[in-house]
Amino acid sequence: MGLTVTEKILAKASHKSEVTSGDVVIADVDIVMAHDSTAPLAIEGFNEIRKKVFNPEKIVIVFDHFFPPPSVDAARLHQKVRNFVTEQKIPNFFNEGVCHQILVEKFVSPGNVIVGADSHTCTEGALGAFSTGLGSTDIAGAMATGKCWFKIPESLKFNLSGSPGKGVYAKDIILNII
Repeated sequence: MGLTVTEKILAKASHKSEVTSGDVVIADVDIVMAHDSTAPLAIEGFNEIRKKVFNPEKIVIVFDHFFPPPSVDAARLHQKVRNFVTEQKIPNFFNEGVCHQILVEKFVSPGNVIVGADSHTCTEGALGAFSTGLGSTDIAGAMATGKCWFKIPESLKFNLSGSPGKGVYAKDIILNII
């Protein structure tokens, strides 16, 4: 069996001709995303290890979860993020919006490596990218270096036959499989 899409993307991003399940690679990332709930902690971690982000054009920050801020504390966190965006000259700052929708509409291309400080970041994989959610500490590292480590996942092949019954959809099938 040839390489999977994930293997192809991570091999290219880690400057290797091929990778196999279980390999650990250091890959270049194309987009690093954080939102108002996760960016403050990522910024704290970043400030401990680096002064400048690896590439301001590749950082995307969105006020998504708490906008407008529901409390004075949340407003202070928003200001902390705004200060970071200004200091780092990050052009891809969105004062409001759904972070994953913004990524899909403006940033993701097939073959990209996308990391985001949100568990739903994997949805960008629908566009032919490798995308995954990371914790704020790993996002801090990615903002600093433009790289992230990944363990090449195991691949499973499912052969399905027949036709789904009336009222059975793709989601029903995958939920049954997993």
